[in-house]
Amino acid sequence: MTDWTGKRIIITGAASGIGASTAQILTAAGARVYSLDRNEPTVEVTGHIAVDLADEASIDSAVEQLDGEFDALLNVAGVPGTAPAEVVFSVNSLAVRHLTEALMGRLVSGASIVVVSSTAGFGWPSRLDAIKEVLATETFGEGLQWFKENPQEGNAYNFSKEVSTVYTMMMGLGLAGQGLRINAILPGPVDTPILSDFEQTMGKDTLDGVRDLVGRHAVPIDIARAIVFLASEEAGWINGHALAVDGGISGALATDLFPQPEI
Repeated sequence: MTDWTGKRIIITGAASGIGASTAQILTAAGARVYSLDRNEPTVEVTGHIAVDLADEASIDSAVEQLDGEFDALLNVAGVPGTAPAEVVFSVNSLAVRHLTEALMGRLVSGASIVVVSSTAGFGWPSRLDAIKEVLATETFGEGLQWFKENPQEGNAYNFSKEVSTVYTMMMGLGLAGQGLRINAILPGPVDTPILSDFEQTMGKDTLDGVRDLVGRHAVPIDIARAIVFLASEEAGWINGHALAVDGGISGALATDLFPQPEI
């Protein structure tokens, strides 16, 4: 079993929901958790730095305030599709890439990166060429400009999560050469305060249908446990993988037991 005692972990979005549950698990296991969030955490952490993940300069400032090396980076923060499209893409895609790459030299050998993406990004294979284009941009600003110039069908949330999922898969082999791992968690609907936002953008009937099929929505601890597992030594040979944590919905959709939802 992984001994988290004294391990230094960065968690974005630790102020609430999945991020807060993840911070609680790791703190209770003896880790030193550093929160990056625009809000103050309501759970115990070792340190907190306020950051606006939609703002490149704010991310850079937060990185400058972090001292020393770290054993894991957990990119949990995200915003729903009710936010402006550019904010959604900036936080859910560009900030993940920018923060991860800004911290490359600060992650110890054997460190793990986990990205919380979403099952809402299931359409990435049909947009892989476009996703590769945006990931070929070199900076946060260039990525945002690409997004402005290349409007995508559907809501920005789905595309932002498609990009984060593909980024994770594409980075696995390259990071392995540096002694690092990167994996993604793909939750389905989770019962958090922003669930109502997802009901607005994806349709309450659709999400209620998912809940009825599985029996309930996930709760934050369901997802947090999977994040901690992927960050742990027990997952040491899992790399570049997108893990659906949705109670079985993805498997049912992939095998045509149910039609793909329109979200």
